[in-house]
Amino acid sequence: MDPTGELLPEAPPEGGLTTGAVARLLGVAPTTLRSWDRRYGLGPATREGGRHRRWTAADITVLRAMCRLTSEGLPPGEAARTVLAGTVSSGPVPAPAARRAPDRAPSDAARRDCRGLARAAARLDGRTMDELLAAALDRYGLPAAWDEVIMPVLHAVGRRWESTGERYIEVEHLLSWHVSGALRRVSAQPPPHVPGAGLSLLACMPGETHSLALEALAATLTRQGLPVGMFGAALPVAALVEAVRRTGPDAVVLWAQSAETASPTPVARVEAVEWGVRGARRRPAVLVAGPGWAGRRPPGARHLSGLAHAVDVLATGAAVR
Repeated sequence: MDPTGELLPEAPPEGGLTTGAVARLLGVAPTTLRSWDRRYGLGPATREGGRHRRWTAADITVLRAMCRLTSEGLPPGEAARTVLAGTVSSGPVPAPAARRAPDRAPSDAARRDCRGLARAAARLDGRTMDELLAAALDRYGLPAAWDEVIMPVLHAVGRRWESTGERYIEVEHLLSWHVSGALRRVSAQPPPHVPGAGLSLLACMPGETHSLALEALAATLTRQGLPVGMFGAALPVAALVEAVRRTGPDAVVLWAQSAETASPTPVARVEAVEWGVRGARRRPAVLVAGPGWAGRRPPGARHLSGLAHAVDVLATGAAVR
């Protein structure tokens, strides 16, 4: 049994396990282990022939702690620092709501990251955008990276496009594509679902094509092991109602970027959907998000003020209380 209280299926043979064997043991991808080694120094103490990784029992204990922390929603960079500092206790990792949230990104560093990302976007430099987005998500965690770096740059690019006409639209489209890719990579290897957690459905209002903020919410919830159904842009009302009826979610989040798409009619139709056996029928909690709802929140629908607020409401089950 390792210090985290988990049984090792078998003692590593003399010389240690290969990366592939450790990946199968821990249920993570080999590329993840290599990335943790390269980026954070969480590699094996010895290497066969100086090159091939061979993981000992002590190395695997460190990786188990890293897996436990990241599965609870801690950003990989912060999890690695915690593991390397030797501050992981032998008890279970607290739930995300019980732990201190990551600090907000330092303003000076965030401004530098914003400038770098904006310049890469203006150059149409996709490779650099990918590198800068990955670094920001790792350094700050997804909610803070979204609020302090990604969203400000998206807004700045949008304002530039509005002021210069069609000349700048290619920058906005390329940046949006790379942001979407970065968010999907964050949630590519989700941890096991939290037992008893309710399903959240996320959808843009009919006619609404701006979905990046919902993608950020979906990625954050997925990284915390919370079940999510992400339907993306411009979902027709009839399709949304059918999805709610078929899946029976605890909560439905409806995004409107503009006042033109923030209609109360679809909200009322979703709120009226019922499922379950007669005498114990349920309805979803409907939440609205996005600047389009400013000053026009539908009756009975709760408004989510931002990514961190949305995660807190959905992760703690406050939406259905």
